Amino acid sequence: MSTKNTALLIGGSLSALASITHVFIVIGGPDWYRFFGAGEGLAQLAANGSNYPAMLTSGIAAILATWALYAFSGAGIIRKLPLLKPALVLISFIFMSRALFGIPATHLVDDPYMKELADKPVFMLVSSVICLAIGLCYSVGTWKLFQRKRNKTTLKSV
Repeated sequence: MSTKNTALLIGGSLSALASITHVFIVIGGPDWYRFFGAGEGLAQLAANGSNYPAMLTSGIAAILATWALYAFSGAGIIRKLPLLKPALVLISFIFMSRALFGIPATHLVDDPYMKELADKPVFMLVSSVICLAIGLCYSVGTWKLFQRKRNKTTLKSV
């Protein structure tokens, strides 16, 4: 790809930052789990020496890092990854869903963790806005990627 896709570059950078943040949460321990909204249950497990919080958070970090790679691939920074366009559509959908339905879910889903999140409206609002910003970057960048393909096809047929 000859031109860079700025929206995907930004989205990928934000995903990479989120991934690194999750690594620091594991290193930071229970107080970091609490601060970043993981819930008291996960913080207590971490405080008690359970490996579960670190494994879960490391898994999230790995997913976010993979998503960053897909964004960088779509941006033309690294080689084209397999299933690039469907992956970017799915990643866009996940970020936008979290942005739009995260807050309502805390009030509609009967779960202790969701009730805990409902008591943290500022955290939920900030995290939803962050997911919205990242989701918009992925969505706009993915749309531009599809448009670029369409434009190349149209030029070839003329």
